[in-house]
Amino acid sequence: MKKSSLFIGAVFLFLSVVLLTPSPAAAQKIGFVNVEEVLITSAAGKAANEDLKKIFEKNKQAIENREKELQRLKDELEKQRPVLKEKVLRDKEASYQKKFRDYQDLVKDANDEMQARRQELFAKNIPEILKIINAIGEKEQYTAIIDTSTVPVAYFNKDQNLTKRVLEEFDKAYGAKK
Repeated sequence: MKKSSLFIGAVFLFLSVVLLTPSPAAAQKIGFVNVEEVLITSAAGKAANEDLKKIFEKNKQAIENREKELQRLKDELEKQRPVLKEKVLRDKEASYQKKFRDYQDLVKDANDEMQARRQELFAKNIPEILKIINAIGEKEQYTAIIDTSTVPVAYFNKDQNLTKRVLEEFDKAYGAKK
């Protein structure tokens, strides 16, 4: 919480300095881009999303099968509870608890795998997207280009939104690498 407050404070300080510092030549030029939108809607993002869907479906099926098995074991245990001896009941309950922990591990592993794949997408594509943003910034002499997916911006002129342009250039670059 403290880090995010410091980060937001630093961003506002940066923006204050940039916006309030007079420029002898002309007004400061600031652009805005939503990097997360570029990642998700780009050709690379859509391809990665399809891979994630396949992994999700595979994991979903395994999880559903485990849930059915657990429900069957629980129902069986409840039906047999009145007639089972104490030791046999404890053994069956312990077996059920072990299978339930295995199920929880399966769900956690599936979630971790999805998160890792998503992070791979970000790690692989963010540097490429940043190169494109930097090229636009240098070519068109922007003072700053702010990522609206990481920094909350209450208002900005939509004419300065570079997201669509960055997306198009990223798709061109991604298509060339295929």
